[in-house]
Amino acid sequence: MGGFATLHFGLRHPRRALSLCIGGCGYGAEPDKRETFRAEADVIAGVIRKEGMAAFAERYAYGPTRVQYENKDPRGHAEFKTMLAEHSALGSANTQQGVQKERPSLYTLVEEMKRLLVPTLIVTGDEDWPCLLPGILMKQSIPSAALAVIPNSGHAINIEEPDEYNRIVGDFLAQVESGRWPHRDPRAVSASITGMKN
Repeated sequence: MGGFATLHFGLRHPRRALSLCIGGCGYGAEPDKRETFRAEADVIAGVIRKEGMAAFAERYAYGPTRVQYENKDPRGHAEFKTMLAEHSALGSANTQQGVQKERPSLYTLVEEMKRLLVPTLIVTGDEDWPCLLPGILMKQSIPSAALAVIPNSGHAINIEEPDEYNRIVGDFLAQVESGRWPHRDPRAVSASITGMKN
């Protein structure tokens, strides 16, 4: 949810942001996955309300974009699962149905993203399947964006690969601070593949 919040802050308050780092953003954004995601938000809320946070955490921590973390750092993953189980059940269920389920798809925000000029870094794991194509969409749409893909990583990129994540973000912030963060050259966007068309 942090990646969506960061993007929305940039879209609504671009003058208040020096830069945007959008990590792991895109769950439920793809048009053909939208209804599946919305239905799963209801399932999650139902599990939390009926079985509690511990039961939810036990299932969610082993989802398709979380197992990478367990494989890399079993102790860290166990701590993540324990902390997740301590969240408010009421707040978590309400967040699933009131925020996750109802947020707009990134694909409906393309025109707004095209106007976003704040230096933007998009970071995703290459096994964070729900965020890969949305990450490319944001890269294509935001003229001031770069896309970093961390290999062999799921959704928890900042804690799965903290050194790599911090290096990428640190380099980004240094370029922004020094005024060296570029905007996309319009010549890089073309219907031609090579620039050599008839």
